[in-house]
Amino acid sequence: MDAKEYLIRKKKNIDRALSLFLDEGSSPVYEAMRYAVLNGGKRFRPLLLISSGEYFGATEDLLMPYACSIEFIHSYSLIHDDLPMMDNDDFRRGKPSCHKKFGEALALLAGDALLSLAFEVIANSPLPESGPQIKSLIIGELARAIGPSGMIEGQWRDITFNPQKANQTDYQEIALKKTANLIRVSALIGARLAGAGLPALNSLEQYGTYLGLAFQLWDDLQDLGLDKPQPDFFRPNLAQYLGKDKASKLLSELREKARRSLKSAGINSNLLEYFADQLKFE
Repeated sequence: MDAKEYLIRKKKNIDRALSLFLDEGSSPVYEAMRYAVLNGGKRFRPLLLISSGEYFGATEDLLMPYACSIEFIHSYSLIHDDLPMMDNDDFRRGKPSCHKKFGEALALLAGDALLSLAFEVIANSPLPESGPQIKSLIIGELARAIGPSGMIEGQWRDITFNPQKANQTDYQEIALKKTANLIRVSALIGARLAGAGLPALNSLEQYGTYLGLAFQLWDDLQDLGLDKPQPDFFRPNLAQYLGKDKASKLLSELREKARRSLKSAGINSNLLEYFADQLKFE
């Protein structure tokens, strides 16, 4: 089975698991949660977690709750990101964003609920063979990646961004905290659950960081010319800052750095390399 077929099959399994976790309630909050999570999506992060974990020998049954938690966190971040006081997006994946469908108050609560559910799912998940300390380590690592020094800081930098004073480092710092952190920790969690050694974990940390930066730049390139200017609002876009040609060159460099990070620890995974291959821009 090639990488594409493998990921298609795994994505179906992830979608089924997400639906099962979200079937527990019938309140308006749960309805909004289901709308946000089950309304399409590439499942890039949970697929990365499962791919990393299975490479090192973990089972899908062990990995799946953590993969779903990552997707719940990602979905929470998108709900909040779309709100009028943030990025003010009316559409997500071609459909009305959560706050346009359910109102701002319910969308805000749905995002909060998904964040809480993510950690509940991890808390109730099976213990890895390496013991409960690994679960505690993962919870701490994940919380730091999305907390006040991670994703939250990235969002704050995003909404307070001043393009007149910014340089490339400022753009990439937002990408690192807002996007790359969750992708990095997705690659790490799978390997940790499988009991991977320190050299492999260090390699995957670098791989996940470069992959996350590449993902955001690839997304910025896709958005070139599509974002409609809004009065008194600026959306940071590194590809727009650099120009298409320079951004495409940087994207290729980041993808290659991600691949080399894997090789540095002897991780010969066509599947993990495939995640970088998907981020081509032509």
